[in-house]
Amino acid sequence: MIIEQRRQRNRRKNYLFFLLFGVMVALVLIFRRQPQTLPGPVPQNTGAVISLATRSAKLSFVPEIPSSPGLVTAVSQTLTGTRGTYGLVVKNFKTGEAFFQNDHQVFEPASVYKLWIMAVVVNQIQAGKLHEDDQLSAEVADLNREFFISDTDAEQTSGTVSHSVNDALTQMITVSDNYSALLLTHRVGLPAVDAFLKDNGFVQSKIGVNGQAPTTTPADIALFLEKLYRGQLANPEFTEKMLTLLKQQRLNDDLPKYLPDKVAVAHKTGAMEPFVHDAGIVYTDFGDYLIVVFSETDSRPAAEERIALVSQAVYQYFSGQNATP
Repeated sequence: MIIEQRRQRNRRKNYLFFLLFGVMVALVLIFRRQPQTLPGPVPQNTGAVISLATRSAKLSFVPEIPSSPGLVTAVSQTLTGTRGTYGLVVKNFKTGEAFFQNDHQVFEPASVYKLWIMAVVVNQIQAGKLHEDDQLSAEVADLNREFFISDTDAEQTSGTVSHSVNDALTQMITVSDNYSALLLTHRVGLPAVDAFLKDNGFVQSKIGVNGQAPTTTPADIALFLEKLYRGQLANPEFTEKMLTLLKQQRLNDDLPKYLPDKVAVAHKTGAMEPFVHDAGIVYTDFGDYLIVVFSETDSRPAAEERIALVSQAVYQYFSGQNATP
């Protein structure tokens, strides 16, 4: 009798043990079959202000704070009634406030691509591979052929382009001379430009090869400007050289147009139908900020005026004025 009771107790223990073991196995299998949760897609921004860190982590060199609704209102009101597509990034280096609209929209950069050429050339000078007084020369026909520029699109079809490296840099940036840019690009080579983009995390930018147009986004150009401002593209001497060149820009019908004369703007324009852009760093007594405005529109004059008004509205907001462009 006692032996039988012990056998029953052992059978119950064994039953409970196997039951518990089975439950544990089932739980393990269920857990392993659960799909891992991945972050959802980044929502498309239509003018709302969010932390720069959530949209382009490489721009997060300083802590960000939520922007005041006043910045949203100032920019959004200025863009009311626009035709075409506008992409914007605004960032205040002092406060961290930022504004985005279509910041990851892909555009052809027009002459804004010359920022990349400037940086590559300056880096090669810094490394001793080039010298500012080196003389460069090339036949126009050869440059047109190398960069797939047809006779109908070419500004020039014959002759020779000759500049020192320093003069070509100056002409390329301050008056956006295209053949100075081609001459420098021929000298440094497109692979060096491509490597520069990759090394610096400009992952939304492409140089364009075999006749394809280069492409970029407002976010990538904003990243370029912030890295330049913080001295992350060259040593202090050559960082200052690039900023000085950009401050000497002579094409000032966009970002600087409605700003006070005392305000320095280091910027680069770009215009090639249907694209009109301006991107730069604005230096003020109340804090410096970057502003990038890209547009794809059917009216260059209208786009230039709109960019100027956006720039005015941003300046007025950051300076504490009422933004009523």
